Amino acid sequence: MHPTAHPRPSSPNTLSLAAQLLAVLLLGLMAGFFATYSANVNLATLELDGPTYAQVQSAFNRNVRHAGFFVCFFGPVPLGLLALAMAWSERPSAWWRLLALTVLAYALGIVLFTREVNLPLNHLTESWTAANLPPDWADVRHAWNRANLWRSGLSLALFVGGLCTLVLRLQRPSPPKKPRP
Repeated sequence: MHPTAHPRPSSPNTLSLAAQLLAVLLLGLMAGFFATYSANVNLATLELDGPTYAQVQSAFNRNVRHAGFFVCFFGPVPLGLLALAMAWSERPSAWWRLLALTVLAYALGIVLFTREVNLPLNHLTESWTAANLPPDWADVRHAWNRANLWRSGLSLALFVGGLCTLVLRLQRPSPPKKPRP
């Protein structure tokens, strides 16, 4: 590039694609997080007695509250919305509609579900003391594990949906067929 030339600003399409790529990456990270938790941590906690479970689950809940998790957990929504807004003219396309559905499903099925189901269960287990567990503590553990399994399945489906949005968006249109003589 010539020393006096100014770099070209990024086009809205490039920024939209970058936001979409980041949103899909975060969908994948969250799918992996929830799946790892369901396939490993939840199974391990089934072997714990009540006092140990209360202590371990509370420690997990407290230690997941950090900026990195916050960005990964909430990031797909604003990044997806940014990608959609910057490509508003493409809203009739399949990738745009699928991304809109994916972002909406994540906001409702993961973020809102977590707020309404998992967080109250987290607050409940954090209120327990090892010496004073409620008699239904195992039922609460099973409810939390079921809720997390739901998040695992949905987040995996949304990640696959997000990957499909990228494939659809990046597909090259096939060249027109030549008429036969």
